[in-house]
Amino acid sequence: MPVPAIIAAAAGEFRSNTNSLEKVVAGIPAEKWLSRPNDHSNHIEWIAGHMLWARQALIARLGMKWEYPGLDVFARSTKIQEGTAYLAPEALLTAWRDAAKELGQALEAVTEEALAAPAPPGPPSPDGKLSGFVAVLAWHDTYHLGQLAYLRGWMGFPGMFG
Repeated sequence: MPVPAIIAAAAGEFRSNTNSLEKVVAGIPAEKWLSRPNDHSNHIEWIAGHMLWARQALIARLGMKWEYPGLDVFARSTKIQEGTAYLAPEALLTAWRDAAKELGQALEAVTEEALAAPAPPGPPSPDGKLSGFVAVLAWHDTYHLGQLAYLRGWMGFPGMFG
């Protein structure tokens, strides 16, 4: 089933971001994933994990189930905790790929009727419906991808698109 028109742009943004995340972290060694410019910034591991946590939440809101253990440390409003055993970068990327497949299926399977339902509490929805929630989470995904691109440059790695 094709993605409903009301969320087609968001679905395209998620697909683009899926590939872009892989590019933005390419060549960054695991030990650098925990580097951050200052004590008030997040590191690559937390941002990528948070994006994954949000995708997991969206998949659930769309009526499907995909879960990966250990994502609670990346939940909304959580802070970096020194000494936390975060996921290994390769495990996070494997989970990212799995979640991307599930999210794609969820976006294709959701009905227009479900998208017209009231938005869940939490992030704002411009239309007050689940469809707006999907759009906000696509924007959220892109916002954090930009943060990852900034961190890549801050660490001295070339831009993700060359």
